[in-house]
Amino acid sequence: MSILTIILNIFIPPVGVAMNKGIGKDFLINLILTLIFFVPGVIHAFYVTAK
Repeated sequence: MSILTIILNIFIPPVGVAMNKGIGKDFLINLILTLIFFVPGVIHAFYVTAK
């Protein structure tokens, strides 16, 4: 995981997920979590990019 990925996961979680996994189901799940409440989106972004 690069510094850029970590920074994106903290400030703009869907972009960090899209950079690593592409625009698919993980991106959509992260976008919904981020829009509903920001913290679950950040947690999910780190989970997805760490896999």
